[in-house]
Amino acid sequence: MPEKSESGDRLTSVLRPVRGGNGFEEALEQILQVVRLGLVPGGERLPAERELAERMGISRVTLREVLKVLQEEGLVESRRGRYGGTFVRQRPRTESEDELRRRIAAVDVEDTLRFREVLEVGAAGLCAAHGLSDEGARRLRTALTATHDAPLGDYRRCDTLLHLTLAELSGSPMLTTQYAAVRAALNDLLDCIPLLVRNLEHSQQQHVALVQAVLAGDAGRAREVMREHCEGTAALLRGFLA
Repeated sequence: MPEKSESGDRLTSVLRPVRGGNGFEEALEQILQVVRLGLVPGGERLPAERELAERMGISRVTLREVLKVLQEEGLVESRRGRYGGTFVRQRPRTESEDELRRRIAAVDVEDTLRFREVLEVGAAGLCAAHGLSDEGARRLRTALTATHDAPLGDYRRCDTLLHLTLAELSGSPMLTTQYAAVRAALNDLLDCIPLLVRNLEHSQQQHVALVQAVLAGDAGRAREVMREHCEGTAALLRGFLA
């Protein structure tokens, strides 16, 4: 198997072998999650076809059918030449009010928020209770640092990667898979509200407290901080989207 690219490493929590019978549909779902979660930012290239096909256990013919659909939907574009490949297209900075309403209507807001809290609080508790390896602790610290250093326009992508990292480090592939799906729905909602600097500052304080609790092995504190963090996001979404 080819060595994973840097972008490939970010996709571990989403890309996985598909089950037999629905290879096309499940591969499409996974790559859509990659795009919606911002794991490959707009303007950047998806991993090579060979790597994607091997990660999902599908043929390159099936993969090309998936990429063709995404290209027709305007989510990716194909570029030729030495530095070519399949690139994620930049999402427009502004969307019509009708489009925002459509996206909100497609998500059960309360169910998404409840399920997100259950998964996130559980993942935080598991990571703290079971402890992290040195590599796991390094990954978590690196993801936290990225949120500190992120410019405003890239903050939500880095925030997503921090939470996905925590879910993955919980040691439960099923939890990770479910969280990736609910986070994609959550990001659709977050894209409908403005970035508030005061909220981001508070969110970062909670991130720091959360990582400290996990690394200290304080499961109760980790769950408490994560629950408070989720409740803050839920309050903002309810306020803007009600």
